[in-house]
Amino acid sequence: MNLLLIGLGGFIGAISRYSLNELLIKIIPTMAPLGTLCINIFGCLLIGMYLGNSMPIKDSSYYFFVIGFLGSFTTMSAFTHHTIQLINTNTLIATSYIISSIFLCIFATYIGTVISR
Repeated sequence: MNLLLIGLGGFIGAISRYSLNELLIKIIPTMAPLGTLCINIFGCLLIGMYLGNSMPIKDSSYYFFVIGFLGSFTTMSAFTHHTIQLINTNTLIATSYIISSIFLCIFATYIGTVISR
C-alpha cells in the first residue's frame, strides 16, 4: 500500500512541478531557471510545515505527501542540470543560482517549521 501511495503522490508531484514550471516560464521569461528555484523553495516550505521540528509518524499521508508528492515536486536533478547549463553560459548567474537555491531552500524549510508550531 505504501508503494502505491508513493507512486500516486509522485505522479501528482511530477505533473505539478512540470505544469508550474511551464507557467512560470511563460510569466517570467529569463535565462535563469526561476521556475525550478521557486518550486524547490515552495516544496521546502511545505516539507518544513509538514515535518515541523519533530520526526513524523510514517502514516499514509507521509508516504503520499512527503516521499511521493514532495519527492517528485522538488528536484535536485533539475537544479544540478540547470547549474551545469548556466556554468557553460554565464558563471555569475550560475553562482548566484547555487547560492540562492541553497540559502532560500534552507530558509524556506525553517520558516515552514516556524509556521507549523
